[in-house]
Amino acid sequence: MALPKYRKSRANTRSRRSNWKAKVPQLATVRTPEGDVVQVPQNLAAAVRKGYMKP
Repeated sequence: MALPKYRKSRANTRSRRSNWKAKVPQLATVRTPEGDVVQVPQNLAAAVRKGYMKP
């Protein structure tokens, strides 16, 4: 694993951390096997559509 050769300043560390942002998941409208229409994250849409998981 790569290690830093020099100490990073507190200002650089905090500015790097502050630039990270969580993204809102893209929602997809899906019809479940029971006939309900729900909105789920795009990456789970296929599993909900096939009935593998509950929304």
